[in-house]
Amino acid sequence: MDSQRQRSEAEFRLLVQSVTDYAIYMLDPDGNVVTWNSGAERIKGYSDTEIIGEHFSLFFTSDDRAKGRPRIALDTAQKAGRFESEGWRVRKDSSQFFASVIIDAIRNENGDLIGFAKVTRDITARMATQAELDKKQTELFQSQKMEVVGQLTGGFAHDFNNLLSVILGSLEMLQKRIPASTDATHLLDNAIESGRRASALIQRLLAFSRHEP
Repeated sequence: MDSQRQRSEAEFRLLVQSVTDYAIYMLDPDGNVVTWNSGAERIKGYSDTEIIGEHFSLFFTSDDRAKGRPRIALDTAQKAGRFESEGWRVRKDSSQFFASVIIDAIRNENGDLIGFAKVTRDITARMATQAELDKKQTELFQSQKMEVVGQLTGGFAHDFNNLLSVILGSLEMLQKRIPASTDATHLLDNAIESGRRASALIQRLLAFSRHEP
């Protein structure tokens, strides 16, 4: 039975070591690294000889370390059995990646804490894809909104342009019938000039509704 168990444990360690898409490693109760698989080396950049014995807070940003996030993660895992989060982590070369992290508390037969199993996955590409998708959705929403605005503007501008044409036509006819010497001439000229400026504005609104420059 013992030999079978030892063989199973050896096979499991070999399986964990061969995984390259996930950083899978063990921590002692204080948070120091005690095992290191090939996925951890690929994602984080450290070889096992460089990192075993180091505290896992090394992977956190300086801001997260200042806020005590490594200690919070271990305390949560110890009390609840598991800690899960997503956040920025730091590689050996100081570059950062966005990680999905799971920490499980490991206990012996007596229930005593003997360490933690930690799994980290680099989801930077997924996050970038999601950000691009969100951007496209926002752009689509803005485009649809502007299309609606353009349609409303076009309808308003057409109606107002028709009314304004009647008003300007009536004012210009009145201008021809009123003697130039009367006091009303100046007021009439101002009204016609304002109407023409309004007509120019309406033309710009119509151009906007047709997506013209």
